Amino acid sequence: MLTVKEVYFGYTNLGVIKGVSFDVQTGQNISILGESGCGKSTLLKLICGLYNLDSGEVVFNKKQILGPEHNLVPDEKNIKLLTQDFDLMPFVSVSENIGKHLSNLDLKAKKKRINELLQMIEMQNFSDVHARYLSGGQKQRVALARAIALEPQLLLLDEPFNQIDGFRKNAFRRNLFNYLKQRKISCIVATHDSVDALSFADKVLVMQSGKILAQATPQEMYQNPPNKYVASLFGEVNEIAVRVLYPNYEYDTNILIYPHELKVNSSSLFQVKVRKSYFKGNKYLVQAQYDKKVVFFESLLLINEGELVGLEVGQHILNKRIKNKS
Repeated sequence: MLTVKEVYFGYTNLGVIKGVSFDVQTGQNISILGESGCGKSTLLKLICGLYNLDSGEVVFNKKQILGPEHNLVPDEKNIKLLTQDFDLMPFVSVSENIGKHLSNLDLKAKKKRINELLQMIEMQNFSDVHARYLSGGQKQRVALARAIALEPQLLLLDEPFNQIDGFRKNAFRRNLFNYLKQRKISCIVATHDSVDALSFADKVLVMQSGKILAQATPQEMYQNPPNKYVASLFGEVNEIAVRVLYPNYEYDTNILIYPHELKVNSSSLFQVKVRKSYFKGNKYLVQAQYDKKVVFFESLLLINEGELVGLEVGQHILNKRIKNKS
């Protein structure tokens, strides 16, 4: 459905997007994961033709997407971009905002469609409320409903859940991505939230400084991160030195280990000194120190500051990470 090929772009002589390439299939959910300022939002705007490319091409349904130099009003009706400013009409109701682009030829069908979307975003009771009275999270939900009202073939979402309350966010995410899958609407989500990438994406692209560092399924990206930057996008991560032994030679290397992969073992020679324990509900995230380096691990029980704790890594995890590095 979509091909992005060797795309370069800069607002000035300084490049923002540097040689980005990837494909999107019909009904596929792609997460672009990276820290703020890495180029995620700019890339989405390039895909829908809001800027002129410096070089490369974007092809949607075998048609090249061209920027403002070629179109007075850049527009591809089957692509919908939802930016972080929402662009709602403040002095009209939630229902009117959602139905802004729906046809008035069949008012009964329009009303039914609006009600379906109000139910999906759980805002039936706000149908007649003006948008200016909504919270940031409510505005974000209304903007999402309006974006999918006409069921585009490709939906581009820029940090679509960052203002939605945590207790509501999980259910809303499930509803939205289930809806998109059922209707085979392709979706590209620019996000810094690893839950968006791990739980709902078919493929994850990791960006840094305008480049794509890695592309893989969520499982592959998490279990075999190519470097510490990629692994750190999923939470705390440890870089631990190990010695690899073979029959005829040995060598030292560093491997990446997540906190939950370190297990407490009092007989282990790998001893760390606990600095702080953070209560996480069903476990503690423990910050410790080893040879002037910070080490994070998980514990079911509270471990007090100053205690010495032995840690170990399962041999299967060590083998997997060493094999991945080699």
